[in-house]
Amino acid sequence: RLEAFVRLGHGVVVFPGGVGTTEEILYLLGVLAHPDNAEIPLPLILTGPAVSAAYFDRLDAFLRGVLGPQFANRYEIIVDDAARVAARLRAGVDEVLRFRDENDDAAYFNWSLRIDPRFQQPFVATHEAMAALRLTREQPAHELACTLRRAFSGLVSGNVKEDGMRAVERHGPFELCGERTVVEALDTLLRDFVAQGRMRLGGREYTPCYRFAGQP
Repeated sequence: RLEAFVRLGHGVVVFPGGVGTTEEILYLLGVLAHPDNAEIPLPLILTGPAVSAAYFDRLDAFLRGVLGPQFANRYEIIVDDAARVAARLRAGVDEVLRFRDENDDAAYFNWSLRIDPRFQQPFVATHEAMAALRLTREQPAHELACTLRRAFSGLVSGNVKEDGMRAVERHGPFELCGERTVVEALDTLLRDFVAQGRMRLGGREYTPCYRFAGQP
């Protein structure tokens, strides 16, 4: 559904959430960061009330630190200013329509946008699949974004989806491993999500469905 929305849409506004929202943001950024999409405009605005500032600050630091500052050029964070969000999105949509017109692309469908097959394939979160994820920067940034997106998809499964929750109950937490700097940044982000109450369900204390290689 997200792929179809990106193909059809003229812009995206994302509100604060948790691991599921981060998964969606990584999907969008991974698609936009593909070298073939470097010149294609698609406004991406991250927004919410003033209380969401800490969430966006931590997410922004994670994206810049792990994927690189060039990723930050593909999104804009606007906190507690609905009028500015509307104005920026309107300007972004105008840019998208102008670009499509100048490049003989349809106004109603983004034919020029390349979506790598890896972003079109569902990720089934098993212990083997999660452990096999290459969380390393020794790959193109858009591929690392895809890998991180799969990791967050697995975390969503382990947190709230029946199959993932049952797998964690039977075999213990999913294990993630990779480059130290990437793993440490991911650990910091997830710890902040827990502290902000973004990993709990119904007010219950959160028991992690994941651990990093080498952790007890």
